Amino acid sequence: MNDPSLVAKAFRVVAVAEALSWTGLLIGMFFKWILATTEVGVQVMGPIHGALFVAYVLVTLWTARMFRWDLRTTVIGLLASIPPLTTIWFERHAGATGRLDPARGRPIAG
Repeated sequence: MNDPSLVAKAFRVVAVAEALSWTGLLIGMFFKWILATTEVGVQVMGPIHGALFVAYVLVTLWTARMFRWDLRTTVIGLLASIPPLTTIWFERHAGATGRLDPARGRPIAG
């Protein structure tokens, strides 16, 4: 997929999904550690969040390359995967500052 608009859309979808999985994992951790009632939430959301975390890192690197982000922007985008819900903030920031503008993107040679 070398279409900049599709890459921007993929980045947005994965950023939101990663944040939602963080939310689900935090809820699961609340039930496991605070209420001490069940581990199911962590058992289910843990692997989902892990997969979406990896997907976010990979799609961020792909997006950074296609949209020619500088090192600072790329590092901030990658670091956004660590605190809960920060990927949504970064996705909004990247969109608002034109870093996801399809006109800025360029196809990546295979």
